Amino acid sequence: MESLSAGDPLATAVVSAIHTGHVDTLARLLAEHPGLARTRLRNDSSGEQRTLLHIVTDWPGHFPQGPATVAALVAAGADVNARFGGGAHTETPLHWAASCDDVAVLDALLDAGAEIDADGAVIAGGTPLDDATAFAQWNAARRLVERGADVTMFQAAALGLLDRLEQFLEPATQEDVDEAFWAACHGGQQRAAEVLLSRGARINWIPPWENLTPLDAAHRTGADDLVQWLRDQGGTSA
Repeated sequence: MESLSAGDPLATAVVSAIHTGHVDTLARLLAEHPGLARTRLRNDSSGEQRTLLHIVTDWPGHFPQGPATVAALVAAGADVNARFGGGAHTETPLHWAASCDDVAVLDALLDAGAEIDADGAVIAGGTPLDDATAFAQWNAARRLVERGADVTMFQAAALGLLDRLEQFLEPATQEDVDEAFWAACHGGQQRAAEVLLSRGARINWIPPWENLTPLDAAHRTGADDLVQWLRDQGGTSA
């Protein structure tokens, strides 16, 4: 079967088994319905389609027996790099695990062959690390870096990876520096922010994607010491 309405009783049963962590029930359904592991569940109103691995990683994630569920689906033929269909993005299950900060499932997907730098994110068509960084899912972001994800200047600043940040600075444009400074504040990384301010970052620069100054971003993150430092340097709110 290629797709199945999300309202179909089989779809309801398999989603329930995934979300409740009943791996034995899932295994039985997979055995009874060959091809189910590769089936897309279809929203008949919107036309959106997601795979069963997307169900495992859907918000808020952290479902019981998540890694075992991933293993069962992959063993039954699920495509670990399958794309979300019919929507404004083409995210893989790894994108969704990163967006939920679900490190255990993220590891299971990578162990099963998920492409760590797959494009298609809801964030600028980027990678799972783009999602994790944008949505402040710091555990997932750090695990992706540990497992070899490509890191941008923005991400290095947000995660406080000073050695990597320094490597980006020499050819960086003003926009690069401003974006990275905002990212450092978004990530609560004062040392990175200090480095970038010393390299000419504009302290009250507002990005096109969100009406927040660096001070606002640090405040939202709860980085109180960074907020005070920014105020001392002349930082203001939008």
